[in-house]
Amino acid sequence: MRLLHTSDWHIGRTFHGHDLLEEQWRVLSEVAELVRSEGVDVVVVAGDLYDRSVPSGEAVQLCVDVLERIRKAGARLVVTPGNHDSPQRVGAFAEFAAAGGLHLHTRTSRLHEPTVLTDEHGPVAFYGLPYLEPDPARQVLRGTPAPGATEEDIARGHEAVLREAMNRVRGELATRPGTRSVVLAHAFVSGAESSDSERDITVGGVDRVPAHVFEGVDYVALGHLHGPQRVSERVRYSGSPLAYSFSEARQRKSVWLVDLDEQGLGAVRRHELPVPRELATLEGELDNLLQDRQYEPFVDCYVSAVVTDESRPLDGMRRLRRRFPYAVHMEWRPAEGRARAPLRYSEAVRGRDERRIVRDFVTNCRGTEPSESECALLDRALDEVGASEVRR
Repeated sequence: MRLLHTSDWHIGRTFHGHDLLEEQWRVLSEVAELVRSEGVDVVVVAGDLYDRSVPSGEAVQLCVDVLERIRKAGARLVVTPGNHDSPQRVGAFAEFAAAGGLHLHTRTSRLHEPTVLTDEHGPVAFYGLPYLEPDPARQVLRGTPAPGATEEDIARGHEAVLREAMNRVRGELATRPGTRSVVLAHAFVSGAESSDSERDITVGGVDRVPAHVFEGVDYVALGHLHGPQRVSERVRYSGSPLAYSFSEARQRKSVWLVDLDEQGLGAVRRHELPVPRELATLEGELDNLLQDRQYEPFVDCYVSAVVTDESRPLDGMRRLRRRFPYAVHMEWRPAEGRARAPLRYSEAVRGRDERRIVRDFVTNCRGTEPSESECALLDRALDEVGASEVRR
């Protein structure tokens, strides 16, 4: 049986205000084509189908279209929700969807109930662990104790609820001798590297868990971290199909192609995905960024610019976008030694009249003092404000 392991689609996400639906459609359509060309039997999606718990109608439609395209390419799907998803929304009509080859594992109380699919070597059990927030998951698991367990068996914390979940998986798997197994989970496993675009899940006690929690199964398809990585031979992150922060610019987005043979895990291959739009971080004085031909290859990239002008450029982002229409971020960072130390407000205004305060504010923002004509404009504006206050 050949699996394709993917996760963290985050459909509906924006990139510094830019809509990504078109890019998401392009790269996820490639996943469907890969299913067809590689003869993939099952696609597993380990959480975060959507970027929001209440996705837009456009995001839902794109997700439906992608899942349908994958199904028509010949693969069945096994999906679990992540920390961005709403389990109730993702799991709606799960029983009906399963009849069409889409298996949605969204209920904590039923995480030990697998989807069982077969190939020429026999059955493969797929266990989907939805994102387990510690306290709510603990309450659900305590309310549905495993055979022989008591309420005191489940400790607090993310590792504890994941350990309990895996104990239930291994217990159920033990009733199926000779059955190969795959677990989908959405978690931060020790030894893996994060990036800037993952939502922090350490709040409320959700923290890293050791990889050995997942022992006893043939393959563990992880989601949550956006960089593709191998925790162990059997435990891997596929990463997100698109870069969602500039910290991911050097990551080669990919999926894992996993072959299960008669004994269990066979071969694992990494397949890189296309990049709809590259990311680039540029640094230099603004005029140089706008004129130097060395920056021509980055015109169609999402650009984050660090401008090093001695004075803060006026209309910097607008000017930047004349050459780089997909510029999404600009930071003013004067060359070393030129930056002024920040002033406390009380120090900045002490012993100064309104005109001096306004001029110093302009100086602090731009790095240079206003010209005589600019001072005249500032004084005129203050006079008009003062006259307006008198009329009131």
